[in-house]
Amino acid sequence: MERTKAYGKYLSALLLFGLNGIVASHIQLSSYEIVFTRSLIASAFLALIFIITQKRFRFPENKRHFLYLLLSGVAMGTSWMFLYEAYRQIGVGVATLANYCGPVIVMVVSPLFFREKITLPKIAGFLTVMVGMVCINYGAMTEGKSAWGVFCGIMSAVTYAGMIVSNKKASSITGLENAMWQLISAFVTVGVFLGFKQGFVLQIGRESLLPVLILGVVNTGIGCYFYFSSIGWLPVQSVAICGYLEPLAAVVFSALLLHEAMDGVQIMGVLLIFGGAAFGELYHRRGAVPTEQSSTSEV
Repeated sequence: MERTKAYGKYLSALLLFGLNGIVASHIQLSSYEIVFTRSLIASAFLALIFIITQKRFRFPENKRHFLYLLLSGVAMGTSWMFLYEAYRQIGVGVATLANYCGPVIVMVVSPLFFREKITLPKIAGFLTVMVGMVCINYGAMTEGKSAWGVFCGIMSAVTYAGMIVSNKKASSITGLENAMWQLISAFVTVGVFLGFKQGFVLQIGRESLLPVLILGVVNTGIGCYFYFSSIGWLPVQSVAICGYLEPLAAVVFSALLLHEAMDGVQIMGVLLIFGGAAFGELYHRRGAVPTEQSSTSEV
């Protein structure tokens, strides 16, 4: 029964994350302001849940892991800023696919950070994803979309990989507390950047108020709560396989709701990204005994 509930929460979280770009497209703020308001509302929401449920703080027991968690939040906030700028420049579907290369980058650097053996399937999966990413971004460039937007999409993947690596090193702080501290750290990071860039004066129009609240409370706050409270009940391979629903949902939603079309080269790129990520992720897990859950979804 608990696992069934966990699957429901996990799949709901992935669908919510897939809708992030759609909701953001209705907000008349800069990409940095959107990330600032999103992280502010979501971190406050999760902190409130943490207090109401009377959870016990674990971070004083392992300050080194807490520092890794804060670093993960910095990387997450930076990744979000790149991602939301890419949403505006090259579209939700293409930006999400570029961002989803982050876990594959982690797969490649894992020997350096986690002493995991690099294998030929990992290398093959990485190269396949990179070819797919070239196909996707080449299509964006030939459509006249900015090189800055493509750069932001790529950097969102790089910084997202940094978030995953740091989060995996904070293994003693999990669940709701993990999500809460990451969001608070992300909020502070974006806040400092925004303060230096333009100050803290935000003008949120009436037409943007509802989507801002939806993005902060529902897509980010509730989405992160569902995600981090469910993955502990699920097998690692289930998390990996079902995780591909998020970028797939983003592509489908952007096509249906934002009418973002893809040409043949970009569609081939989509298939290469999904195929390469799935092959590299699942092949090297075959026969392995799951020991811990890892966060590989774009939140």
